[in-house]
Amino acid sequence: MEDPVLVSNPVEVVDNLSRDRFELWLSGPERTFVGFLGYTMPEPGVYELQHTIIDEAFGRQGYARTLVTKVLQQLQERDQKIIPMCSYVDRYLERFPQYRGLVAEQ
Repeated sequence: MEDPVLVSNPVEVVDNLSRDRFELWLSGPERTFVGFLGYTMPEPGVYELQHTIIDEAFGRQGYARTLVTKVLQQLQERDQKIIPMCSYVDRYLERFPQYRGLVAEQ
């Protein structure tokens, strides 16, 4: 099973509860916003992943993959489930089936 290749730059994922999204930031002295993965929570412990947005300056460099990987790893560690509504997350789960166990039964 293939593992996702992540960006080599130091990054941080923050769950911005007030905006219902996971945010990806470049770490370092000048913290830089890279993008986000929006969600809603239709029930406790279940995240409906709605859309992945990466700033154009960081497009096509692996940041979306890094964001989704880190979010799914966090949710897996917290024993949470997902409902993938985002087409990027759908394609990601096809390519990296090790995360399919996170999908909530419907």
